[in-house]
Amino acid sequence: MALLDVLRAGPASGLARQLVVLCHGVGADAHDLIDLASAWSDALPDAAFVAPNAPEPYDGAPFGRQWFSLQDRTPAVLEAGARRAAPILLATVETELARLGLPPDAVALMGFSQGAMMVLHAGLRRHPPPRAILAYSGAMLDRLELDAEITGRPDVLLVHGKLDDVVPFACGPVAEAALRRVGVPVRTAWRPGLGHGVDDVGLMEGALFLQHVFSG
Repeated sequence: MALLDVLRAGPASGLARQLVVLCHGVGADAHDLIDLASAWSDALPDAAFVAPNAPEPYDGAPFGRQWFSLQDRTPAVLEAGARRAAPILLATVETELARLGLPPDAVALMGFSQGAMMVLHAGLRRHPPPRAILAYSGAMLDRLELDAEITGRPDVLLVHGKLDDVVPFACGPVAEAALRRVGVPVRTAWRPGLGHGVDDVGLMEGALFLQHVFSG
């Protein structure tokens, strides 16, 4: 299986003890999130950061990447797209862990928008599960299949702007309910006044969350 192209940063300490994987949204690329390494490096000096480029060229513009097409937004079609992309994402994660000499569970998966959909789908089906999943402005594509397919219960952080007009805010509480129903521990940060993006409070919540899960 071909692996995804990635950008790498850190660790600030020079010795990696954790890996944080940053999955961008549709129409963006790895450059969109790799700067989170500098934003979170004070809180996570021993973390290496990897931002993969999604596997497909974006079919809505002559630039950018996508994890799967959004041309047909039928739920079953979107879920099928995530299922196709998940194995190559997880294979890339395993390769990066091996490159750093880290154990399989020393990883957190973070995603924004379509990337958040990917880390929720892939992370909850990874064996062993990641240490944590951080989903910003995302949604769960496959709530009904989760009971049968979940492989672990990693800590999850959901962050969503209440004024999001791209991935509606309602997707956040729906994901929270689906996760709690299957026993996944969830922390939420619902951001009033925020649209489809990440603000300073959301970044701080992510840093504190990662500190907590990795210290455990």
